[in-house]
Amino acid sequence: MDKSNISLERLRSFVRVVERGGLSAVARELGIGQSTVTRHLRELEEALGVPLLSRTTRRVTVTEEGRRYYTRCVQILRLLDQAAAEARSARRAEAGTIRLSCSAAFGVRQASRLVFAFQDRYPDIDVDFNLTDERIDLVREGVDLALRLGPLNDSNLKLRPLGRSQRLLVASPEYLALHGTPTSIEALSRHQGVRMTNVAGSDTLTLQGPDGRQHAVPFGGRLRVDHGLAAREAFAAGRGLGPVHHWLVDDLLASGRLVRILPDYTLPPVPINLLIVPERAGIARVRLLIDFLVEKIKDIPGMEQA
Repeated sequence: MDKSNISLERLRSFVRVVERGGLSAVARELGIGQSTVTRHLRELEEALGVPLLSRTTRRVTVTEEGRRYYTRCVQILRLLDQAAAEARSARRAEAGTIRLSCSAAFGVRQASRLVFAFQDRYPDIDVDFNLTDERIDLVREGVDLALRLGPLNDSNLKLRPLGRSQRLLVASPEYLALHGTPTSIEALSRHQGVRMTNVAGSDTLTLQGPDGRQHAVPFGGRLRVDHGLAAREAFAAGRGLGPVHHWLVDDLLASGRLVRILPDYTLPPVPINLLIVPERAGIARVRLLIDFLVEKIKDIPGMEQA
């Protein structure tokens, strides 16, 4: 085995090809030609004397030997990255890049302000702020941490509960003037609702009354949307009533463009958590952002701290 061909450059190319499932995406990510990625893989396989990948014109699959080698390579590269970050942070903790992912509506309405304030406090830290409603693989996409609303199943990541997001029933004054203001939960089923198609069980409203009893109310309507920002616009335009996170419409409530209905009934709050890639948790700048978010999350309207 020619150990000189087992370089960090070749290991990184191999690891990213396994994680991305193709050569062209890795070439773009690393800023090199696809032929260079191909050469890295070939030279690595020649040095090891075993095939790591099976390549066709349409896809790349990992061999059994490649899967075992990939696991070890990931461990090695993460240790090296962490060691380098710790060495740099010993000189200056408040520098470098953090990659943060967040759901789109929460990012636009609230989390972006937290990012701005964080950078005001730490002007030498760059933030790559990715807004997406997809549950992306943080490790595969090279993300350090993610702000997520709702239940989670990312068992390989560290979870830091931040709080619970309170939801309200709202409508515009114009809608209520046309259709009347519901004064009981039974009346809700006679109104037009704005429903979220990407939320399980959105055809039923679960409400807790002032006596502590739970009520399940059928909920329908002619308009269904799959994005919180679209729901915000629909409520403001008088298209119907429905549940919404307080932080999504705090300004509309303050200005009177939306009003709360049935205020004696409450909706179940939604947990908000911080997901952290374990190998990134020890990096000083990442710790700074984690601590900052824990400190500031309580300032978001309708957010109860964990």
